[in-house]
Amino acid sequence: MRYIFIVVFALLCFNVKAQETSTNEVKFPVADPSPADIVYFPLNAPKAKDATKPIIKIVYSRPQRKGREIFGVLEQYGKVWRFGANENTEVRFFEKVTIGGKKIKAGVYSLFAIPNKDTWTIIVNSQTDKWGAFSYDQTKDIVRVNVPVKTLAKPIEYFSLTFTGRSDGANLIIGWDKTQVELPISF
Repeated sequence: MRYIFIVVFALLCFNVKAQETSTNEVKFPVADPSPADIVYFPLNAPKAKDATKPIIKIVYSRPQRKGREIFGVLEQYGKVWRFGANENTEVRFFEKVTIGGKKIKAGVYSLFAIPNKDTWTIIVNSQTDKWGAFSYDQTKDIVRVNVPVKTLAKPIEYFSLTFTGRSDGANLIIGWDKTQVELPISF
């Protein structure tokens, strides 16, 4: 009789605990409307089946156009922009690179931009892990480079980054809405 009582008591306790767990379910955040993405140079470095190693890795969020006019309206000309959405765009150089004539040692940095109609200023900054450009600190800029704007005939829906190769490095290609810019990187 005593064993039956212990078994029944244990089953009741287990049932109460099971109900407690189901009523205290974890609430997961909803999917972000500006999904995170990663781009490498060389582009397929992480998937390579040979000894190819990445030289550059960029982690960024990809806001959508959603029919809006982006540069000059949503992202105002002449103001520092976080170069994507959500947290600062983060660039990792696996080896020393040169941008705008400035040598930059291997490490992790943030990217910002100051968009204008005909030129952008691309900024490599040492401050990382911040949200937006709200706490942007110009004193932590590593380099600023002015690059010309190319106007596209067809708008790009998502903020997009990719690389093209060059004989002495790579070009970071940035595109969104009807705007495209290139940042030359040597290594």
